[in-house]
Amino acid sequence: MDIIDNDAAESAAEGYTRIALGVEYKGARYRGWQRQSSGVPSVQQKLEEALSRVADSPITVLCAGRTDAGVHASGQVVHFDTQAIRDERAWTMGTNFNLPHDISVAWAQAVPQHFHARFKAMARRYRYVIYNDPVRPAHLGEEVTWNHRPLDIERMAEAAEVLLGTHDFSAFRASQCQAKSPVKHIYHLRVTRHGRMIVLDIRATAFLHHMVRNIAGVLMAIGSGERPVAWIREVLEGRDRRHGGVTAHPYGLYLVQVEYPEEFVLPSRYIGPHFLTGYEALSADAPHVIC
Repeated sequence: MDIIDNDAAESAAEGYTRIALGVEYKGARYRGWQRQSSGVPSVQQKLEEALSRVADSPITVLCAGRTDAGVHASGQVVHFDTQAIRDERAWTMGTNFNLPHDISVAWAQAVPQHFHARFKAMARRYRYVIYNDPVRPAHLGEEVTWNHRPLDIERMAEAAEVLLGTHDFSAFRASQCQAKSPVKHIYHLRVTRHGRMIVLDIRATAFLHHMVRNIAGVLMAIGSGERPVAWIREVLEGRDRRHGGVTAHPYGLYLVQVEYPEEFVLPSRYIGPHFLTGYEALSADAPHVIC
């Protein structure tokens, strides 16, 4: 797969305004965030086409995190530079008018020239949503991961604690990962149940390719009783992806928040995904709960 790398310079050119956007999308119909030279559909391509119509000139965007095929976002952040003079309503409503139904701009804001959606991000947060029931759901089929086996979230939460802090996450890293270092810091990893939904909520400095999906695969194997709780430490310390179990399906994964220094004063919204009403009210330090 031939990928177009459009990582532009960090500073906006003279005469240009830098605009940041909050973007939501359902990733099921797309081959990931990044625009592809082969012409397959991507979120970036659709967003750039819509923005270019509003600006009446070509627009190229840079994002906080490149999500894979099938992965969703409720808190993606992007930026672009433009000479077009538009108000924030035009960048949101006008762009949304030109977007397909499964991509939406939530907010727009002019930012300083040194803002960069990717390189200024201090932390990222993902949620992985599992529908835990013997029967496959007819609804939300492309927005959750279905697991028919009963999952014990007490076991999953106990195992998740092993991953907190700074570690070498090579065992949870895809073979094609291009990150310079496998060492990352996980601030929190909570496991909560909401009826038939189980949510893994993970916040870290940054993530390796497939890291969250590989963590989800290990935790589901432990929750089902297929593996003991102690297995997660063996996987982590072994630093070998081949011993890390199955990579979980992409449909349950959401990029829900990107954090930046306070100087940028970016808009804040409730954390998604939106069908988990009330879940965003839980604090980052809340223990796992059973509803």
